[in-house]
Amino acid sequence: MEQHVVHFRDLPVVGAGGCADHHDRIKNSINGGKGRNQNPIFAHHMQLAEAIDLIDNKYLRRLRLPDPLGDEPPKPMRWADLGCGSGLFTLALSHFLPVDSVVYAIDRRTSVRQQKTADGVSIVPFELDFVKDALNLGELDGIIMANSLHYVEDKPGLIQKLEQELRPGLPFVLVEYDTDVSLPVWVPYPVSFNSLQNLFYASGYVRVEKISDRPSAFGRSRMYSALVRP
Repeated sequence: MEQHVVHFRDLPVVGAGGCADHHDRIKNSINGGKGRNQNPIFAHHMQLAEAIDLIDNKYLRRLRLPDPLGDEPPKPMRWADLGCGSGLFTLALSHFLPVDSVVYAIDRRTSVRQQKTADGVSIVPFELDFVKDALNLGELDGIIMANSLHYVEDKPGLIQKLEQELRPGLPFVLVEYDTDVSLPVWVPYPVSFNSLQNLFYASGYVRVEKISDRPSAFGRSRMYSALVRP
């Protein structure tokens, strides 16, 4: 929903390896080295490394780790990015997922292209209205919504709908502006972190944890990220 002028072909390739090294390579490739790899597309928009930082948390980091009991590689996962826009947070999420995972990038209009990242995560775009249309994805391992929940008026109704798409006990990752002051067109139905807690507690969830926050272009508030689990 939030418009990030980002195209996957312009983004640095994500290499295999541990999550911390993974993160550092991306940050260095965007920001480092005499500006040679500086991407002008990000001059007035959040950078990929910043998006990764914003959602980075222990839960997501563990998804790439081997099974501690059998030392088996992690199983592929299926996530959805609802209101993906041009896909900045789709790619940020893919940084944390095991090889052969899939992220469904869903929005009414999106420039995201179907592709497979260097880490073997498939990005599959769908042009759907996630509020009005049937998703029929089923058995998802998680849902991320980055600056899209503030376009939804009936948030409890949406949560109830999306629960049908998630496997039991699995999470939402949210990115939003920490304000309850609406900005017509751009942030019509805002949801501060306190309001997000109340929203999900009222829907039966018991863990609503702030991951991080940062300054935002919406000058009256900060942008926060949150992990929500039953």
